[in-house]
Amino acid sequence: MADQEDNVTVPEFSCLLQMDPYLKPYEKDFERRYELFQKQLLQLEEVEGGFDQFTCSYNTFGVHRLPDNSLFFKEWAPAAEALFLTGDFNGWDKFSHPYTKAEYGKWELVLPCKPNNCPAVEHNSKLKVVVHTKEGERLYRISPWAKYVTKEEKCVIYDWVHWDPPQPYIQIHPRPKKPTNIRIYEAHVGIASPEAKIASYANFTTNVLPHIKDLGYNCIQLMAIMEHAYYASFGYQITSFFAASSRYGTPDELKQLIDTAHSMGIVVLLDVVHSHASKNTEDGLNQFDGSDSCFFHSLPRGEHKQWGSCLFNYSSWEVLRFLLSNLRWWMEEYRFDGFRFDGVTSMLYHHHGIGTAFSGDYSDYFGLQVDEESLVYLMLANHILHTLYPDCITIAEDVSGMPALCRGVKEGGLGFDYRLAMAIPDKWIQILKELKDEDWDMGNIVHTLTNRRYTEKSIAYAESHDQALVGDKTLAFWLMDKEMYTNMSSLIPMTPVIDRGMQLHKMIRLLTHSLGGEGYLNFIGNEFGHPEWLDFPREGNNQSYHYARRQFNLVDTEHLRYSQLYAFDRDMNRTEDKYGWLAAPPAYISAKHEEDKVIVFDRANVLFIFNFHPTKSYQGYRVAVELPGKYKIKLDSDEIHYGGHGRLDHNTEFFTEAQPFSGRSNSMQVYIPCRTAIVLANEEIDYCY
Repeated sequence: MADQEDNVTVPEFSCLLQMDPYLKPYEKDFERRYELFQKQLLQLEEVEGGFDQFTCSYNTFGVHRLPDNSLFFKEWAPAAEALFLTGDFNGWDKFSHPYTKAEYGKWELVLPCKPNNCPAVEHNSKLKVVVHTKEGERLYRISPWAKYVTKEEKCVIYDWVHWDPPQPYIQIHPRPKKPTNIRIYEAHVGIASPEAKIASYANFTTNVLPHIKDLGYNCIQLMAIMEHAYYASFGYQITSFFAASSRYGTPDELKQLIDTAHSMGIVVLLDVVHSHASKNTEDGLNQFDGSDSCFFHSLPRGEHKQWGSCLFNYSSWEVLRFLLSNLRWWMEEYRFDGFRFDGVTSMLYHHHGIGTAFSGDYSDYFGLQVDEESLVYLMLANHILHTLYPDCITIAEDVSGMPALCRGVKEGGLGFDYRLAMAIPDKWIQILKELKDEDWDMGNIVHTLTNRRYTEKSIAYAESHDQALVGDKTLAFWLMDKEMYTNMSSLIPMTPVIDRGMQLHKMIRLLTHSLGGEGYLNFIGNEFGHPEWLDFPREGNNQSYHYARRQFNLVDTEHLRYSQLYAFDRDMNRTEDKYGWLAAPPAYISAKHEEDKVIVFDRANVLFIFNFHPTKSYQGYRVAVELPGKYKIKLDSDEIHYGGHGRLDHNTEFFTEAQPFSGRSNSMQVYIPCRTAIVLANEEIDYCY
């Protein structure tokens, strides 16, 4: 056996080395990770009959109605002395319904049906687990597997509510095909309305989905769905992992939202938080069985110092059962199409990324600082998801740049489909905060947008929810600030501030979309230049919803320029859908001219030209292109209906000359106005992709 362990090889590691030979010195690290992964798979096979059964544990844990209408309850509470069930069904008697102790810290209880054959616990009635500790304490807990929890208006603590509707919603629309050119609309249901309140799943289905479809996004990433007691946590302090947040409506209304999105050809991803959990005890996972560990590491390892939250023990068999089943639950019960994994950097390293500047040196990614327990959990999660659901999409939020994060598990990678290109929004904010327009560094911008690991796909974005939170503000507000309150009317001439803001907003987004990755993401409302910032109701703002909403009414007010930014975002997505640059290999950059402030590149046989100069327009500007032929303008940020100045004639035909230029076989001359971006396509080729 020892000899076999010494000879563990990663089946397709040679493919990874072909892409990046500099990983060769770390081959032993990859082999060790892969061996740990294989051991887990083998154990799952031997102990649980395979991962398929193991990841369906939501069918046995928590509460389940059996065919004879009796109810089966099951929990894992290894440190508990005794468990009881109480609730509306027994008049909140704390001792009448004890669980029976089973093996490995499990507890079970069967409630026979009533004489009229109805279940003993009615749909929508409240329950609690009563935990007796070895120290003699009596604790009131919500089942970690609870499918629905609610909170009374004036209460602080959430209640476990038995969800077993007589006529549950049945989803009828098939999952759309996995997009090769993914355009993500990142959304938060609660803020998806102009009204100063928590918006609903039903509102999102009726009012926001048609808006997303019209804009040309083919994927929605839903934030803050997993139940979180503290609304202002933005959904990142989870208390009930299997419960869809009740503050927006019922589980059936979320199912209808996803089903409707599927009918529109839109896939839906869940922002899943498996990196940490809320410290709440009465309505969270923390100290469920009275111990300081259970689902988490004991202190101090079990606490994230910066987030003030609990950290999972990924080496625990029951924690693996809980988390892997959680992923399966969202895929099966709600029919999500994949996940954006939050906080991956925190998971990958014992230091959680705190106070660590990742230099790109490979020694940062290997060795004792790597938490291989959580790394192997992520390998398992991706392997299982992609095996069971070949079209499943997984995205990693990792700022560290871990090599092979988005390569297959068989190559030694972690198996994600995409990583978020987190340096890009930081770069745009830095530029807008610190530099005058004439000091923008074209080379540095291009470097930031293209600095990604070859063959590991990235999701590019100019801004996400992170940039809009309190302490920062949206790109539009950085560009136009208080003038957005007074000067956004199209009935008056644009002021210099509004003119600059409108043009740069479009250019920044198109440049990010076309150059920055293999997918694109936009946060709800930013497509039309949403003003201000995000701030959830909390003590510090007198529980105000003023900044916890999205003002879609601004787009619907025809004389305001928000509708012009909306139109550009829509046509940018539709142009990409036609030519498929996100599904194409990285761009060839033929110009990044510092003095002219011009960037030129081609991707997917489409030519992109950006002139960031504040005042200079260029007539007869020579640009490089590979394929010969006739080119025409397909997208122009300077069009009047996008809030531009209409300086380009779209009937113009640009013919290439057999004059090599900037490393390309052909070139042509164009007119490119100041602060304008144009997209040209070859009229003589077929753009099927």
